[in-house]
Amino acid sequence: MFKRYSFWLLAILFLVYVLSFVDRQIIAVLAPQIRMDLGLTNTQIGLLYGTAFSFIYALAGIPMGRLADQWSRRKMIAIAVFVWSLVTVLSGFTASFTMLVVYRIFLGLSQAMLGPSAYALLAETFPAEKRASVFSLYAAGIFVGIGASFLVGGTVAQNYDWQTAMIAVGLPGLFLAPVVWFVIRDARKTKTQSGTFIGDTIQNLSWILRKKTVVLHLTGFAALSCIGYTVLAFVSTILVDVFDSQHLVRHYGWFQLGVAVSVILMGRFTDYLALKDQSLRFWGGIIPAAVCVPLYGLGLFANSGESALILLGIAVLFSSSFNGVAAALIQFMVKPQMRALAGGLYLFVISIAGFGLGPPVAGYLMDSVFQGPQAASYAVFSLILVCSLIAIASFIGAMSTYAKDAED
Repeated sequence: MFKRYSFWLLAILFLVYVLSFVDRQIIAVLAPQIRMDLGLTNTQIGLLYGTAFSFIYALAGIPMGRLADQWSRRKMIAIAVFVWSLVTVLSGFTASFTMLVVYRIFLGLSQAMLGPSAYALLAETFPAEKRASVFSLYAAGIFVGIGASFLVGGTVAQNYDWQTAMIAVGLPGLFLAPVVWFVIRDARKTKTQSGTFIGDTIQNLSWILRKKTVVLHLTGFAALSCIGYTVLAFVSTILVDVFDSQHLVRHYGWFQLGVAVSVILMGRFTDYLALKDQSLRFWGGIIPAAVCVPLYGLGLFANSGESALILLGIAVLFSSSFNGVAAALIQFMVKPQMRALAGGLYLFVISIAGFGLGPPVAGYLMDSVFQGPQAASYAVFSLILVCSLIAIASFIGAMSTYAKDAED
């Protein structure tokens, strides 16, 4: 399917993506130990996991995307891997909340360098007809990373301590960074136009966002990411508070590994649909949005913790299967010299919606709207239902405008 270099490029970027999510998610896995050891509050833990990382990550995505369209994508990825791995290792040597916040800020800044550069490299290296499949293989690294953070990080922390777990998950990236530097090569075929960095960025963003399909794409996949991050944020709360099943929480990591497979399958499926009509790739968003609603409903209101875990796990196999298709689709609607910027815009939108909108809204509904032992279930399901309807409507609209807005 792939030529030798193409295979190694995808393999290396996949490993990089896995490590990025291990290092990103590990704070949530180690939160109970960190909170107890440093005497932190739940609010401080939330700041570490969400705000300290996601705010910087989201804001930096667009300028990093523009920079990747002007500079070496290979060098940006190598530097990013080294920096976020180093700060993860250093986090294992600190006993200060302030320094943990600083390290998370650097983690967000460095990881913002990865996505736009990787998307552009993949789009330029592989043919368009394989794009959804390739991006889905790459995106599978998200869920391998999340699953590994639960299973590997949690196991190390249980047998040793959270500091050792931090060091253990950070070290591999320090060895992978030189591989990225010496093996990956830039494949840019089109030079960016000359001009000021800020001026060109604004001009290119305006051009991209004038396309109705892009706006509908971003709206729909932002809604789906809102579902994904909200479930990820509160699945532990639901299993503990609603079903009194603390012992089941770590097993959710196995379903995250399963999502890696469903992401790949969805990419292959949508590339097959595109042989008939390229706009049909948006079914890669419609199917997850439609199928996940009844499954999440059954899981959130199940009769036992075991049933809830299984149903919620099956639901996430569908609801998160869109990740590769979403990243690939926006590449069809932009010029080659805007690929990394488009990737940065996509990551910005889903980060704001996912981290910044979904969990806070669901938390507010739990605290202020719904009452009783199933308040968390009602809150999360309400958000899932609304976001699914928004996503489906957006993707149906995007299919009708796709032919006009597609670039290649």
